[in-house]
Amino acid sequence: MQQPTVASLSRDTKFEGFLLVRSGEQRTSSNGGKYLDMTLCDTTGDINCKMWDGTVPPPRQGSVIKVRGTVQEYNGRLQMRIERLRNPGPEDDVDVSQLMPCAPESPESMLQEINRTIDRMKTPELQGIMREMIKMCGDRLIYYPAAQRVHHAERSGLLHHTLGVLRAAEKLLPLYPFLDGDLLRAGCIAHDLSKTMEFLSDEAGNVADYSAEGQLLGHLVHGVSQVKEAARRAGVEGEYVLLLCHMVISHHGEADHGSPKPPMFAEAEMLHLLDDMDAKMNEMEGVLRRTPVGAFSEKIWTLDRRLYHPRTRSQQIADGTAELDDTSAYSGLL
Repeated sequence: MQQPTVASLSRDTKFEGFLLVRSGEQRTSSNGGKYLDMTLCDTTGDINCKMWDGTVPPPRQGSVIKVRGTVQEYNGRLQMRIERLRNPGPEDDVDVSQLMPCAPESPESMLQEINRTIDRMKTPELQGIMREMIKMCGDRLIYYPAAQRVHHAERSGLLHHTLGVLRAAEKLLPLYPFLDGDLLRAGCIAHDLSKTMEFLSDEAGNVADYSAEGQLLGHLVHGVSQVKEAARRAGVEGEYVLLLCHMVISHHGEADHGSPKPPMFAEAEMLHLLDDMDAKMNEMEGVLRRTPVGAFSEKIWTLDRRLYHPRTRSQQIADGTAELDDTSAYSGLL
């Protein structure tokens, strides 16, 4: 299945190929006409698509369609104007694995690493709570993304983000020996687990919508309930339960970002910084993948800025002179 990737598309280019449907719906324009609004993707990214034909029904989320269209620019962002679309047939031999955004590591290996971290904890109260929280997530943890859009919006993205935060914590703990390492590790693992209740995802990692709990409570508030229930099941009481609840509810840092309380002890502040860093780095990585070398990206609304893709960094990688960590999942992506 040879076709251009979404990340390689640029203004005025033609595209014909297969893409995965992240979302699709009929909408009404300002003049009363109907049109099809879709977000389509492959493993390298997604693109908003418009088809100005009100008679075409929206494709099912998570399905694969073949489209023909032209890439345009609207409000500083690339957008594809679709001329034709159809469902694939048996003769097309579509490889869905080339279209499904996935975490760069297998979910089984990521979950094993998280469980090994829990097994090494020397604080039985935190160890018991974390084992119960992982158990409460069930199979959803294997495929759930970390977000509907923006960072780690991919199959197994929740594990990818959780492990990224946890690995960063392990690197920084030796620099700040006054921190309670097990408490920080537990916060890193627990902080977003309730996202498995916040929105509705299929096993391909496509989020259809937010759940009722997600709309009414959100993952911070629900996360506190999750910690308390896990503590009850583990038979744990005392201050560690309170501290872990605070870390969950404060990890967005401030009220404008959804946290009703700011981080009020050192491990909570470190969790907030690590979570913010990992989310932004993941988003920036995705933006740079679809931004030509030496160019600026479109304005990224979550970052409130445009990003520049440096020539020097890409040249170092091409020449093999960049000092890269061989174990990094991101090596060679830019």
